[in-house]
Amino acid sequence: MQTPADQRLTPRMGGATFPLSHRLYRLVWSLAWASLGTWTPAPLHGWRRLLVRLFGGKIAPTAHIYGGVRIWYPPNLSMAAHACLAAGVDCYCMDEISLGEHALVSQGAFLCAGTHDITDPEFPLITAPIRIGAEAWIAAEAFVGPGVTVGEGAVLAARAVSVRDLEPWTVYAGNPARPVKQRAIGKSS
Repeated sequence: MQTPADQRLTPRMGGATFPLSHRLYRLVWSLAWASLGTWTPAPLHGWRRLLVRLFGGKIAPTAHIYGGVRIWYPPNLSMAAHACLAAGVDCYCMDEISLGEHALVSQGAFLCAGTHDITDPEFPLITAPIRIGAEAWIAAEAFVGPGVTVGEGAVLAARAVSVRDLEPWTVYAGNPARPVKQRAIGKSS
């Protein structure tokens, strides 16, 4: 016979991972973003910044958020001066995601701050912050996993996958991402 503890509804058994208030907040955010933000023309960065700020995002006045960006939970997003989330970026900010000054996340990139503990039979959610340093570039359709710090000036090439920290001023490519060369600004390579 099952005890009340055995009958609890865990996320694995269909229960919620987040409290109802959190889920309702995300629902209201999703409706607001879908109706007022995601479809707006490219030049309306100020309008999209305002919407994300109204929902708790910490967005610098010169940051750019393009239409088509998906932001899971705005209070976990911070963007410094001139940071950019390009069209089609999926910002799955289950934990904090921060972009430094002039950091660029290109079209279709995926920033994923959550995963699951595959060693636990309950398969619980694990979150960890993503930090993208100043002048760093996450190229088109690249993936950055939970807990990754992208060093200042680092580059993650198109479609590369990073689940480990990236050293400053280094270019990474592949799956898993591996360093391919140093990044030198102002010099041809």
